[in-house]
Amino acid sequence: MKALVTGGGGFLGTRLARMLCERGEEVTVLGRRRYPHLEGTPIRCLQADIRDRAAVQDACRGMEVVFHAAAIPGIWGRRRTFQEINIEGTRNVLAACRAGGVRKLVHTSSPSVVFDHRDLCGVDESWPYPSRFLADYPATKAVAERLVLAANDDQLATVALRPHLIWGPGDPHLIPRVIARARTGRLVQVGDGTNLVDITYIDNAAEAHLRAAEALAPGSACAGRPYFISQGEPVKLWPWLRCLLERLGIPGPTRSIPCGLAYRLGAVAEAAYRLLRLPGEPRLTRFVAFQLAKSHYFDISAARRDFGYQPVVSTETGLDRLVAHLGGTQREFLSVEKQVQ
Repeated sequence: MKALVTGGGGFLGTRLARMLCERGEEVTVLGRRRYPHLEGTPIRCLQADIRDRAAVQDACRGMEVVFHAAAIPGIWGRRRTFQEINIEGTRNVLAACRAGGVRKLVHTSSPSVVFDHRDLCGVDESWPYPSRFLADYPATKAVAERLVLAANDDQLATVALRPHLIWGPGDPHLIPRVIARARTGRLVQVGDGTNLVDITYIDNAAEAHLRAAEALAPGSACAGRPYFISQGEPVKLWPWLRCLLERLGIPGPTRSIPCGLAYRLGAVAEAAYRLLRLPGEPRLTRFVAFQLAKSHYFDISAARRDFGYQPVVSTETGLDRLVAHLGGTQREFLSVEKQVQ
């Protein structure tokens, strides 16, 4: 099988490309930068921006399946950039799939596309998109997901996966930020610490993409549908983070603030950054306040049923692997620490 992974140098894209390669597939990755960690492998690397329609069409030509994992994540940034990459970039991928005769498109979405600022406890894919978003990332990802699902037909089968809070060795986002703030005593618990949250170990997120691609075909059960992906067992977010920090010998948070206060502080910070055009990003936003204090876990029975998804790495085993990995990568996280100060 000839497969293209957009965003192939990112956390999920890299693991997905490697797993495809290990299965003997012919793999190409498309990304904006050079990826030395993939050089010297059988994986073919193309350097181009997802916003370059011609480059995306060249990359998709002759592919049997495209895994569209390219996106700009994050809680802050220029709205136009989120729109260009997450929405227009997805339009480019869809057009390229049509032009190149691609038959399958597996799109990496996010559960944040349905986060409506309330506790979401065990909801399934029937849960609607909210009428209002608190950040540009979920807003633009929701538009992209809708575009992908609407494109499903008898020529191009599409599916959207919503892995929640991907973590594991090599994670450049969630865990490094938690560790950096905890090391400097700036990690503050938001809420009462009882909220349940879904998490997804990196190998499980990649496995879900592979299984979805195998099952995907015009008229198949998963064609034209979104799916939540996780470990299948939510964790209490703050006790789980404390356990990780304890195993790394790092003190956990000693302070906490109520969700309502955190939301208001986030609103003030956002306003200040916009009005004063401050560089970087706020330490707290309204979206982050709710994400840290609210429960958000999902029913993954549809993914189990329609394409046989099953977590291949347990949460306990994944945590063991992460702790072992972090024990040898202290310098990496010291550099991240400087970025979030």
